[in-house]
Amino acid sequence: MDPMLEKSFKGSEVEKCIHIALLCVQENATYRPTMSDVVVMLGSDNMTLPKPKHPAFLVGRKVSEEVPKSESSKNLYSSDVTISITLPR
Repeated sequence: MDPMLEKSFKGSEVEKCIHIALLCVQENATYRPTMSDVVVMLGSDNMTLPKPKHPAFLVGRKVSEEVPKSESSKNLYSSDVTISITLPR
């Protein structure tokens, strides 16, 4: 966690929020918690959260198996993200 954030938030709270977020983006919608479940999870300090399953999407790409070894030693995932902000007219 970024040291600047540690002054404002507890690490355990940030980890809990990320864990709950991962539960909300699971590929199979039947495994996702309802909003009321999320509210309970966020409000509970001692609740055991289920382990998240596969997310519905991943940002990045895998390197193909046909890529030569010299190329496969590079990063497997791209972190280039484009963020578009829509402003009203």
